Amino acid sequence: MRKFTPVFIISLSIILAFILWGTINNENLYNVTTAIQNFLQIRFGWFYLISATVILIFVIYLAFSKYGNIKLGNDDDEPEYSTFSWLAMLFSAGMGIGLVFWGVAEPVSHFFDPATGEPETGAAAAESLRFTFFHWGLHPWGVYALIALTLAFFKFRKNAPGTISATFEPLIGERTKGWIGKTIDIIAVFATVFGVATSLGLGAIQINGGLSYLNSNIPDAISTQLIIIAGVTILFTLSAISGIGRGIKWLSNTNIILAILLMFFFLFAGPTTFLLDLLTTTVGAFIQYFPEMSFRMAPFNADNSSWIQSWTIFYWAWWISWSPFVGTFIARVSKGRTIKEFVFGVLAVPTVFSMIWFAIFGGTGIYFEMFKDAGIWEAMNQGEYTEIALFATLGELPWATMITVVAIFLISTFFITSADSATFVVGMQTTDGMLNPPLSIKLTWGIIQAAAAAVLLWSGGLEALQTAAIISAFPFVFILLFMMISIRRVLEEDYRKSHRQRAYH
Repeated sequence: MRKFTPVFIISLSIILAFILWGTINNENLYNVTTAIQNFLQIRFGWFYLISATVILIFVIYLAFSKYGNIKLGNDDDEPEYSTFSWLAMLFSAGMGIGLVFWGVAEPVSHFFDPATGEPETGAAAAESLRFTFFHWGLHPWGVYALIALTLAFFKFRKNAPGTISATFEPLIGERTKGWIGKTIDIIAVFATVFGVATSLGLGAIQINGGLSYLNSNIPDAISTQLIIIAGVTILFTLSAISGIGRGIKWLSNTNIILAILLMFFFLFAGPTTFLLDLLTTTVGAFIQYFPEMSFRMAPFNADNSSWIQSWTIFYWAWWISWSPFVGTFIARVSKGRTIKEFVFGVLAVPTVFSMIWFAIFGGTGIYFEMFKDAGIWEAMNQGEYTEIALFATLGELPWATMITVVAIFLISTFFITSADSATFVVGMQTTDGMLNPPLSIKLTWGIIQAAAAAVLLWSGGLEALQTAAIISAFPFVFILLFMMISIRRVLEEDYRKSHRQRAYH
């Protein structure tokens, strides 16, 4: 097999061109990408909402349909990883770092700037958690599940290449190997590299914020963040060398254990009864308002509409732009599981965990703002330091310094896992779907991701890079919708074939 495929060469060229553009004229890149993003969000926000909901319904349908017992692999294949390791890996790749970054910040933001009603009230507190549950719950994982399930089925049961374009064979046949297929894979690579590079930059900012919070002698500056990116790059390179079975698996297990311990600390060191009451109440409200939130566009209220564009539509586009990366990685580690088991694991478990997480972390932040006037919102808005929300909340709890160190370590391991997973995924997509891409390819993409984050952080172009990744979500929505048709068609063929074989025997 050729090491440098057309997808690799074209993707690399486009990404390097964007990095060069951001370095030379960041303001122009920001203006252009922001204009395109705003146009797509305002004009096609309804399309994002409907598509994400349709995908979620479709994935749930597959789990409870006659296809539910079909395996993602041969009938005698067993899962490659234990259930705990499998859940830990998909969770770490999917949104682990986001939970740490936004665990306090998003609910507190909604409390002071709610979607509806008056800020800083009990109603605003309840609504803040309900929308946070919505943004981090079933819809993003439904999108991830569709790509992962489709890729895993084609790769492990049909022996197709592990590329997103290969899943379109039932619809376009051999054209998956032509320019159409390559375009699909290039869009996936573009979104993955820019999405992860953005997260590396944001992660460096939050780690820097935590270190500065611990020690005022550590400057909260670009120079510190570049050093952090260099350190993270070395660590995820070492992890990439060791492979999935060791590096990513070990880090993911560590991540989930640390995250659970940190969550329990917040629960029992903070206002325990308040948090449990809040969780119970918000779960009920979430179930009650879920259908309404899934289609809410607020065409008659400009302020509400603007809030939805800034939060819900932005998130939906962001999750879709991340879906090639997360979906491909989840597919790679899901061989041997039935469709029903897979959907339950990918949808239900992360959603429930996210609800508990945000109720505890966000609820703690809201409690201290409502009853202790802790100044978390004020700290977040001093220079727009959203990343300080977690550390400002920790400052209100016992053993703040020690737990802050643990939180910084957790952020670091989540980022190493995400970056490591991304190099693996992009390596697969640019080597015609190899399950174990050459180390040189993985390292190349790892360095590109880190360089993109460092250069654009330095030039102020990180937000433009994030916007560029989100723009890639728009064409990818169409890929997702056609993917539903493709997997439904091939599952029906597989079911009929298996049914005939059982009847014959």
